[in-house]
Amino acid sequence: MSTSILTVESSTKALAARLADYLELTKPRIVLLELIVASAAACLAAPHTLDMRVLLFALAGTGLVAASASIANQWWERANDARMPRTADRPLPAGRIASGEAVMLSVLTLLAGMALLIWQVNMLTAVLGLVSWILYVLVYTPLKTRSPLNTTVGAVAGAIPILMGWTATGTPLGLTAWTLAGVLFLWQFPHFMAIAWIYREDYAAAGHRMLTVVDPTGMRAGAQAVLGAAALIPVSLIPAVVPTSGSPLLYLTWTLALGAILLGLSIRFAIFRDNQSARFLLRASLIYLPSWLAMLLVVTL
Repeated sequence: MSTSILTVESSTKALAARLADYLELTKPRIVLLELIVASAAACLAAPHTLDMRVLLFALAGTGLVAASASIANQWWERANDARMPRTADRPLPAGRIASGEAVMLSVLTLLAGMALLIWQVNMLTAVLGLVSWILYVLVYTPLKTRSPLNTTVGAVAGAIPILMGWTATGTPLGLTAWTLAGVLFLWQFPHFMAIAWIYREDYAAAGHRMLTVVDPTGMRAGAQAVLGAAALIPVSLIPAVVPTSGSPLLYLTWTLALGAILLGLSIRFAIFRDNQSARFLLRASLIYLPSWLAMLLVVTL
């Protein structure tokens, strides 16, 4: 094999590795989740009049703003991430991406996302995107080392993309839209309390003030998971009480069952406060969200 071929292969591998690191900075799984909930909200807001061109621009803008927030978050936390085994190999703490590169990438993706939302979607959606970015980067991220309230702030920021999907269609924010946001907000408490318990030692090493670090017994984390799951049930049932179409009884039965399972596993976690109960709760929360959204779409479309 010639030297030139080896050089090309080496350059190709290096480029692929660099692009993979850039992608990792964006936290693609979180971005994907936000795009899924935004898409679902758009379909629910305008089931028969959805403009696919506008939706695609909205998703692109939302994804870019979310990616920018994740990059900025990792840049801010790069020193703390280096102390956690779970995050020590991320591109910034591992030294594969320079700090300046990350800042530039965050700025460029934020500007590109905001430009798309302003000029191709609408101003309200753009404002919501900017508010979500500010809450996640400038409030939630520094609050993680200061107060357990970081989870609440993060949950607000995490619930905004579903409103962005709704407003992208031009439909006014009403009861259904706020219900979607309420479900997404409340769902994050059992979900993140389970994560906080499983990785409590990592969070403690990094100096993060999660509830499971501030209260190592897990009692407060368990209580918050139960309260979130309990409040989730009546909020998630609002579309059945005030239906817009479809089968309210089918939706009510399905959503009530999902909520009862999540609440039961939250109570189990609050009682036992061990890794097994936390992992069961985490898996259930990951099943809950797509299952709830899917049924809401089925009875609406």
